[in-house]
Amino acid sequence: MNEQERAELKQKIIEEIETQKHLIESFEETSKPVAPDNAIGRLTRMEAISSQGISEASLNSAKVKLAKLEKALEKVHLPEFGVCVRCSNSIPQGRIMLMPESTVCVNCAGLR
Repeated sequence: MNEQERAELKQKIIEEIETQKHLIESFEETSKPVAPDNAIGRLTRMEAISSQGISEASLNSAKVKLAKLEKALEKVHLPEFGVCVRCSNSIPQGRIMLMPESTVCVNCAGLR
């Protein structure tokens, strides 16, 4: 990976971190508990509780991805960044650009 590719990747990671932070804010708002005094009807309340559960799961997922992206940002300048931790082959540039937090190549990811 050359310096220009690293710079592009670093910018992509920074943009993705900002996106995840905005998603987290949104999910935190929608995953607040549903107040029991909201007499909005049994079915509607059940739907609101279900929606809250989905938002909580999405919030947790976004937090995990944010942590991985932040770790990737710290390591993007290292020579071993973009190298599969399992087989030591280079991770394809397309995979890195789509999933900068990737630590394994496509072949090794398929073996999991």
